[in-house]
Amino acid sequence: MARKKATLDFEKSLADLQQLVERLESGELSLEDSLACFEQGIGLTRDCQAALDQAEQKVKVLLQQGDELREQPFDADPQA
Repeated sequence: MARKKATLDFEKSLADLQQLVERLESGELSLEDSLACFEQGIGLTRDCQAALDQAEQKVKVLLQQGDELREQPFDADPQA
């Protein structure tokens, strides 16, 4: 259950970040609102990066064999 919640949190943060980017790119926000959106976006970016770093560590642990860590390239779409 915790894994699903972490995935949902990451997905929500990423979606929120995309909405902020769209609002900023629209050019319709005041300077004050733009700065507030930018600040919120920085926080979301840090949250997403932390989640990705944690996922990378989990992958490394799963690939660990004995005392030796074996890193392999990750191919998100093996049919591409």
